This record gives sequence, structure tokens and C-alpha cells, in this order.
Amino acid sequence: MAGDASLVHPALKPIQVGTHSWYVQGEAGPASLANAGYNSNAGFVVTGDGVVVIDALGTPALGEALIAAIRRVTDQPIRRVLVTHYHADHFYGLQAFKAVGAEVWAHRSGREYIEGEEGRARLEQRRRDLDPWVDGKTRLITADLWLEGDTSFRLGDISFEMIHMGPAHAPDDMVVVVREDGVIYSGDILFIGRIPFVGDADSKRWLTTMDRLLALKPGTLVTGHGPASTDPARDLGLTRDYLTYLRTEMGRAVSDFMPFDEAYARTDWRRWEKMPAFDAANRVNAYGTYLRMEQEALDR
Repeated sequence: MAGDASLVHPALKPIQVGTHSWYVQGEAGPASLANAGYNSNAGFVVTGDGVVVIDALGTPALGEALIAAIRRVTDQPIRRVLVTHYHADHFYGLQAFKAVGAEVWAHRSGREYIEGEEGRARLEQRRRDLDPWVDGKTRLITADLWLEGDTSFRLGDISFEMIHMGPAHAPDDMVVVVREDGVIYSGDILFIGRIPFVGDADSKRWLTTMDRLLALKPGTLVTGHGPASTDPARDLGLTRDYLTYLRTEMGRAVSDFMPFDEAYARTDWRRWEKMPAFDAANRVNAYGTYLRMEQEALDR
């Protein structure tokens, strides 16, 4: 548990990407006991009137560790946490931020997840797989403010824009733009250095969303997983190529009325199989895409 002194948590190193903007970078693979659930990124922006945090990581202990990392940069109060999307590895740390009085903002499309069966089922799975980092005391923290669409606000001397990009990776995908620094926090619209998690995501719309993201002309793009990018057009390539390949191969199988197991076995995965998270995510991604391509075929 977060307060158990017998647990040694990974150190979180703040990385500066702009005059006011920072992030911490999780490990490349899936969340596990070996990495204590630390497999995603989170960011924070230091304004003249407090700190704005982007995502809260995947356990209450990680939320506390992120607060400690922020405190090594500034002693300003933490005013607000902006959730890019309600997936477990990005928001289970919210408990720690609520304890220090931060307000949580997120898009309303995440409300169905956190208040529904899917959110509860994922919590139980994480309690089984990540105990003691996620345990019976871990709670799902809802937003204080559910946003209906895009919004902007100013804190201190910094302007923030929250732009709803979902459904793509998730229904509630939001990106956070820090104009003064030329930095965009993209959440899981972009993965670098590992297989993306696709599941049942709308991969067709996700591909379109990446073009919308590039149109914002970020100087630096802080991803949900992997290192920050100073060349987003290049670094979007992995996510774009992987989604396109899934759709092509699973779409061909659907057109040929090939059962999924046979299609998966026949597909050449050599380009991807050595990448982090392949074993954990690829079959799930392929199956979700297969079902998506079936639905698209029916819709046509």
C-alpha cells in the first residue's frame, strides 16, 4: 500500500521539456509487479499560481511518488489534475492528489467507464495482479468537473487548452496544449517504443486523430508511453503503421471469412514481436480489430 514503508517504489525523475513543463516516464512494458505498475507517463506544468498535473499514473503509491517528484521542482500548491483518459494506468494515482486538495478535470465520455462495470472489473483485475500496489483501499476517483467538449483556462501566467480527440484510443481522449512552451501532452494517442494498446478502440478514427494532433504543430509532444518527441511527424509512424497493419490484415481475414484464430496464426508479426508489450497486447489488439473490421463491413 502507498503508506507501507516496506515497499520500495521506483524513483520518479522529472524531465523538463519546456520553461514550465515537465514529465515523468514509465517503463516500456505492461504494468506488472516487477515495475510496480509504473508503465505510463504523467506531466506537470509549474505556473505562477500553482501546478497543473496531466494524468496521475497507475497506483496510489505512484500518485504519491509523482507529488514527491513535483516537490523537488516547486513548492507551489497543486491546483488541478487533467485526465487525458480514464484508463487504469493513467488515473489510479488520483487518490494521492485528492488528498492534497487538487481538483480533477476530465471529459464526460470517461464517466461511463468509471461508473460502470468495465471500470469495476478492471479494478478487480488490478487488485489481483498488482497487489499490494493496488489493493482493497484503492478507489476509483471520479472527476470534479466533467467537460462537455474543448475548454481553455489560464492559471498564473500560463494558458492551457484541453481538446477532445476521442473516440480514438479511448472515448474520452483529450490532449493538453501548453501554448507558452509549445508543448502538447497527448495521452495515449501516441505510443513510442512499445506496442500500442488498441483493444476495442476505434482504430479508423484513431488514425484520423493523429492527423488532427499533427495539425496543432507541437514543438514537443509528451506521449502517454515512451519518451517525449521533438519530431512528432516521425514518431507518430510506429502507432500509425501498427494500426494500419492490424486493420489491413484483420480486414483481409474478415473479407475472406477466415476465423480469427487462423487469421492470427497466418499473420506475419515479425516487425512487432520483439517490441515491449507485444506478448501482453498484440493478440488482444488483433482480436479487437478483427471485431471492429467485422462491424465496419456490416455497416457498409
